Amino acid sequence: MSRRAALWIGFALVHALVAWLGFAYPNEPMGDVYRVYEPWSLEALQGRGIVGITEAWVYPQLALVPMVLAHTFAPIAGYTVGWAILVTLLDAAAFAVLVGRGASLPRRTAAWFWLAYIVLLGPVGLYRLEAVTVALGIVGCLWLVGRPWAASMLLAVATWIKVWPAALLAAAVIAVRRRGAIVGGAAVVSVLTLGAVALAGGAGNAFGFIDEQTTRGLQVEAPIATPYLWGALLGQRGFAVSYSFELLTFQVTGTEIDTVIAAMTPALVLAMAAVAALGVVKAARGIGFAALFPPLSLALVLGLIVFNKVGSPQYLAWLVPSLVIGIVVRRRVWAGPAILALVAALLTQLVYPLLYAGILTPEPVAVTVLTLRNLVVCALFVWMVVRVARLPAPARRRAEIAAAEASPSPSV
Repeated sequence: MSRRAALWIGFALVHALVAWLGFAYPNEPMGDVYRVYEPWSLEALQGRGIVGITEAWVYPQLALVPMVLAHTFAPIAGYTVGWAILVTLLDAAAFAVLVGRGASLPRRTAAWFWLAYIVLLGPVGLYRLEAVTVALGIVGCLWLVGRPWAASMLLAVATWIKVWPAALLAAAVIAVRRRGAIVGGAAVVSVLTLGAVALAGGAGNAFGFIDEQTTRGLQVEAPIATPYLWGALLGQRGFAVSYSFELLTFQVTGTEIDTVIAAMTPALVLAMAAVAALGVVKAARGIGFAALFPPLSLALVLGLIVFNKVGSPQYLAWLVPSLVIGIVVRRRVWAGPAILALVAALLTQLVYPLLYAGILTPEPVAVTVLTLRNLVVCALFVWMVVRVARLPAPARRRAEIAAAEASPSPSV
């Protein structure tokens, strides 16, 4: 059996297993698909309104596209199975781009890593919009150097499905030499999307997903919610886990919760700006794409998780594109971060769906596992920021800087 054939057999087995686990596990890890994706898409198909157009929506407008496309496969065994088939096909396309002919050891290693990550994260990574954006993100990252226009457009499409790939785009603008192509491709997709929204009469709701996010409370799985979750576990007065019927999520309450909620959005913006500025400095020093883009993009993605008020378990899928490209370009250097990310994925699956009842009604084991997961994510974020900060300038660039510093100032 060839190495390439083994990879594709592994791909088929992994997707079949994880798709089945969505039905076998407790707490309905595929619940979002038939509880919200299917009703939203049916509403649009039946002409009863289009989320993001006729009303404000929590997601960007292109998120409705895969929800509608899943109906193509619904006649096979229902909408939920149709969604799993759609995601598997998208993953297969991205997997084919990644593996190629199977001759590259780094690419094969990255492929096996992705499959392991899918298994360890579990069905929540398959039955969410994140699955669509991860497939687009992997191909986009692989194409950034050779096909920057196509890569940028793919990443922009992913961003208009879920906002998080904007972190990959930001890192690309900083690390890729052909910045005009990156900006241009993203601009084309954004203009076309906003134009279509305006023509459909939804200009007033074009950026409704931003308002929806800024008004949210602290979701129970978010790293910043950890002290409040422990307060609820220890029975501290005013600390509790409650359900938001408006947002369909579980949130925490406790002392000074409103102050923390108000501070998180500015903290997120400042953290992202600081990491991006660090990347700009390193790019100006001549750090190349292979060294700069993977840790910078992963730091930005992790920043979106660490400083976010929302901490849904599927957010851990965001780590995959940066780790895949890191393994492809520098396999041995990325072994440590990849292993730590796999640990975070496993802990996330233990939390949701397996131990989730112990989070909603706080129990020691479940809260401890979630706390460990959050600590691992925070540690990985710090690691990536430090890795970017320590990237050495190329020898030629160091010589140029030294010569510039040693030369006398020009006279006026």
